[in-house]
Amino acid sequence: MSHKPQTIAEKILSNHSGKPVYADELTIVSVDGAMASDTTAPYAIKAFEEMAGGKTVWNPDKIALVIDHAAPAPNQTISNLHQLMREFGKKHGIRVFDVGEGICHQVIMEHGYVKPGDVFTGADSHTTHYGCINAFSTGVGATDLAAVWLTGKIWFKVPRSIKIIINGRLKKGVYAKDVIMHVMSHMGIEGATYQAIEYCGSTVANMTVASRAVLSNMAVEMGGKAGLVHPAGLQLGYDFTPIVPDEGAEYSRVLELDVSDLKPQVSIPHQPDQVTDLEKVKGKKIDYAFIGTCTNGRLEDLHAAADVLRGRKIHPSVRMLVIPASKQVFQAAMRDGTIEILMDAGVSFATSGCGPCVGSHMGVPADGEVVISAANRNFRGRMGNPKAEIYLGSPATVAASAVAGCITDAADL
Repeated sequence: MSHKPQTIAEKILSNHSGKPVYADELTIVSVDGAMASDTTAPYAIKAFEEMAGGKTVWNPDKIALVIDHAAPAPNQTISNLHQLMREFGKKHGIRVFDVGEGICHQVIMEHGYVKPGDVFTGADSHTTHYGCINAFSTGVGATDLAAVWLTGKIWFKVPRSIKIIINGRLKKGVYAKDVIMHVMSHMGIEGATYQAIEYCGSTVANMTVASRAVLSNMAVEMGGKAGLVHPAGLQLGYDFTPIVPDEGAEYSRVLELDVSDLKPQVSIPHQPDQVTDLEKVKGKKIDYAFIGTCTNGRLEDLHAAADVLRGRKIHPSVRMLVIPASKQVFQAAMRDGTIEILMDAGVSFATSGCGPCVGSHMGVPADGEVVISAANRNFRGRMGNPKAEIYLGSPATVAASAVAGCITDAADL
């Protein structure tokens, strides 16, 4: 039976629906994996236990719980929620990644819970992350996740797709973070609401998995339901069947960008899509520099910071915090000398996890402070203080700004 051409999202959802499905159709899909963090798991556990027959989970090997958003626990209330997760995990045979293992999206990738072509659900908005390896992954509410735990299935309205073609060779000192911020300046914060973004083009084909993850992770910053990276050039340590769009597949929008001349980008307070060339905010005094998060806490990000900080010192009026995305990242950076370079420069480290990105603890800025961060969001109050200002940049930009004491292009050092 011939059917009309499909996007990557339509293909993956068809494969999991047992029939061809297209944009705007409702379908029930089987799920390959499900995850909750300490922000959402307690609600999902409560919902699961209230659901009829919530006695056993559909498949404990495909479910993970991650303690990362407020880890170590900053108070007794959160400590008790962590305990609830540990007990639920033990009862159902579900792996709990405990304090310090790392950020949910990093550990899910490291431990192979998701593969190309999978459908993956997580009770966290940045679950779009796994699109970097050609999976359809999306954030869902805690109650929807509880239903997945129970049945292994979920219903979706098949999203329309937006194709974003990115071509050109990036200049030295320009990174995936600059690319995605440039994309956001074109798309806006609601430009992809409930749509799947398909990233492709020569720039993307040359990216590492870690760089692709920056694109898929921040799809949700444009309202995206999923952020799928075309598998051209994707290298994984195992064989996989790439899911590519059909010739003639239908897109609601096609955006084509040439990034050969792209300069470092900065997102200014208080919205991620308020993006400008770094030059326009150069010299803005900063108090606090932060590198970490599910967007930019991987080994290549720490390497980019170390390239800038090697043999230099952080400005005396700036404090700099680095939180590796996982224990594995931290260990790799210790083995190759990256941690030592950063420490010599004056960087402080904290337990692998989300930390100040969500504003729960471990580095909340003071009133009136200006932060340069490698995170994904700079909404007012995002880091725990509505009276602080958050600028977003690449890890190299954050490191250079920490040295100069003001927003600075790494190329200028």
